[in-house]
Amino acid sequence: MPNRLPWTEYFMRIAHLVAQRSTCTRRAVGAIAVRDKRILATGYNGVPTNIAHCEEVGCLRDQLGIPSGERHELCRGLHAEQNVIIQAATNNLDLKGCDIYCTTKPCILCTKMLINCSVQNIYYAENYPDELSEAMLEEAGVNHVFMAGDFR
Repeated sequence: MPNRLPWTEYFMRIAHLVAQRSTCTRRAVGAIAVRDKRILATGYNGVPTNIAHCEEVGCLRDQLGIPSGERHELCRGLHAEQNVIIQAATNNLDLKGCDIYCTTKPCILCTKMLINCSVQNIYYAENYPDELSEAMLEEAGVNHVFMAGDFR
């Protein structure tokens, strides 16, 4: 079948579809965890369960004038990668050896969590300027691949 999508593109397109559930007013991010060509967990960035969405109450970071990539703790939401980890844990799934497909390269907070989950590969479609994240992925030996293209 000449028009069949390669696995990496297939999963990245799904990550972009997951991002459409995001309630973040700054950036919609989606992530999925895959092992043996099977999706184990999905996540998008947004506030915890039973909390008013930023779309409804406004962005705290915008209100405080905080630039992207700084002061992550001053955000009402969770990152897509964090929600993948939480979903996997809630369902008693181990992410060791998984591939993570994420619409945006993980920040340092998510990078540290994914390293400790022992993920094997991280594929991302949009860069995120975080030098410490890059350095830690390299040091931990986690393969990370930028995928150029439009996956929407």
